[in-house]
Amino acid sequence: MLVISKKEIERRISKITYSMRSKGLDGLYIASPANIAYVTNFIFIPTERPIAAFISSGGETTLFVPLLEYEHALKYSYADRIVYYEEYPGEKHPMVVIGEELGRMGFEGKRLGYDIDGYAHIFGYRGPRLSDVLKASYSYERDLIESLRIIKSQEEVVLLRESGKWASLAHRLLQEYTRPGALEDEVSLKASMEATAAMARALKGTYRPWGWTSGARAGFRGQVGPHSYYPHSHTIHAVIKRGDVLVTGATAMVSGYGAELERTMIVGEPTKEQEKYFKLMMEARRVALEAIKPGVRCSDVDKAVRRFFKEKGLEKHWRHHVGHGIGLEYHEAPFLDIGDSTEIKPGMTLTVEPGIYVEGLGGFRHSDTILVTEDGYEMLTNYPEELEDLVII
Repeated sequence: MLVISKKEIERRISKITYSMRSKGLDGLYIASPANIAYVTNFIFIPTERPIAAFISSGGETTLFVPLLEYEHALKYSYADRIVYYEEYPGEKHPMVVIGEELGRMGFEGKRLGYDIDGYAHIFGYRGPRLSDVLKASYSYERDLIESLRIIKSQEEVVLLRESGKWASLAHRLLQEYTRPGALEDEVSLKASMEATAAMARALKGTYRPWGWTSGARAGFRGQVGPHSYYPHSHTIHAVIKRGDVLVTGATAMVSGYGAELERTMIVGEPTKEQEKYFKLMMEARRVALEAIKPGVRCSDVDKAVRRFFKEKGLEKHWRHHVGHGIGLEYHEAPFLDIGDSTEIKPGMTLTVEPGIYVEGLGGFRHSDTILVTEDGYEMLTNYPEELEDLVII
């Protein structure tokens, strides 16, 4: 089964409560959707209605949900207890309900940690903080769970590896359907729909879709032609033309986990300038991959690529760091950035995506998801990367 097991959740809770006790915490309040999924396996669509998890130092987990999520939580979460409120904002605000319940559970006056003090501003949410509705001693513990999420378990790696397979299929279809005269939207939708249908048929009953983004998808996100110069763009309904540089993106959500696959494609015979920057991007990618190994700092990987950019006179074409952690969230810690001194360790899953952006010409970026191993890394996304394999004839 391609789902996180209850045994895995119990392993996580054991590690979390060990950290809690070392910090003198009686309980931990969790409001981040990714952290809630990590400790309960409850995957949901965040709305204005607060959803939170609470872990006691003894390891009991309580999930707080609105009534409309109650049966959903009963069926799919591994929480020990599920408490619901009727609706938001309701006659009694949900945060007041949560505060009162924690009081009944004996946590008034105790030492509590939280990743968010209350609930994030989502879909117009307004309300008190947790510290406003329950008298206790509080500690901001954002990193307590995040530090554990950085190193992936074997179950998580299995899901990310599976994601990489379906991301590759979605991208293969995207490449096959890309042609001059086509709208980027029609190519993306056709490839994503076909890949998702294949994934749903093959994996039906063996994995859990995730929120809005179930299935596999691939597209351009507006990075078509000169507009591929913008590293993070939005769809512009571009018509693909001969001579365009295309920066793609593909993923597939498998029980909450998604790998990242990106490629640079050229429509028609590449120009000398396009070949030049594609080759330089590939060299920067090689520098990054060769730098990644256990014991190296994340910052050192970014520094190595920045040195390459400086040596080649590419500083004006630099826009972002080398990569980031990936798992339950598309971007998560650590970051392959000059400002992140985290030591790279086996079990980390990272994207590697140094990019070059040339105004008037376009962007050049591949991205792959890797698993750090004892002696280097394993590629979790496997797709052709050389220019001759990425030219649209």
